[in-house]
Amino acid sequence: MKLRDFMAMAAGATALMAVAAATPAAADENKLEELKEQGFARIAIANEPPFTAVGADGKVSGAAPDVAREIFKRLGVADVVASISEYGAMIPGLQAGRHDAITAGLFMKPERCAAVAYSQPILCDAEAFALKKGNPLGLKSYKDIADNPDAKIGAPGGGTEEKLALEAGVPRDRVIVVPDGQSGLKMLQDGRIDVYSLPVLSINDLVSKANDPNVEVLAPVEGAPVYCDGAAFRKGDEALRDAFDVELAKLKESGEFAKIIEPYGFSAKAAMSTTREKLCAAK
Repeated sequence: MKLRDFMAMAAGATALMAVAAATPAAADENKLEELKEQGFARIAIANEPPFTAVGADGKVSGAAPDVAREIFKRLGVADVVASISEYGAMIPGLQAGRHDAITAGLFMKPERCAAVAYSQPILCDAEAFALKKGNPLGLKSYKDIADNPDAKIGAPGGGTEEKLALEAGVPRDRVIVVPDGQSGLKMLQDGRIDVYSLPVLSINDLVSKANDPNVEVLAPVEGAPVYCDGAAFRKGDEALRDAFDVELAKLKESGEFAKIIEPYGFSAKAAMSTTREKLCAAK
């Protein structure tokens, strides 16, 4: 079944009030079959190593897409096709049908859990700062940035770091949205921001590749929580999410999960020590 045919069928079924209770389940059950016929799943990523990455040849890698590719393969979906997106645009894109799943280090939060159907945890990480060498402003927490009227922070738009900065009291005009890690690092090097914030593994990867002796990493950020992501699916695609979770559990139990994510620096134990339910309920 082609995607447009599927969408037309779902729209027509919604109008039949007499079968309203049964229709979502039927549409949900068909999603995996649709992806099998399509031959690939469309995933949203952020090109933020080691969570996600796109090589010069266009090949998609990173811990999250590698896990998703293996699971979809086990579900009978031959491959994944990635679209790079800003974090703030991922959920709207998923809801609009532009993606079949988000596999991008999109950490679980109650408000996100209300908007999408998450899988069980996949990747866990803490927060970090990239700073000028010597940390001249003494920034060790998001509150430190809020308390210093001269300090500006760069963060991904719609991402956890932007939210943490604003919640700590950093004024909107001192939270600078940047499109990607390379841009954030360049803004730091040029003095346009005083700190760039990403998860620990992402900052370490970015700074190590830059090989700039004038940039250093502070990790973890004081007072910032540890987060975990999961693959995110549209509400209504819970059957697909549940099938994904079954294969994810098998990967974790067999040890294959650790073999996929630990070379990227992630801890399989951390992901296996918590649950979607706990993370979605956390404040």
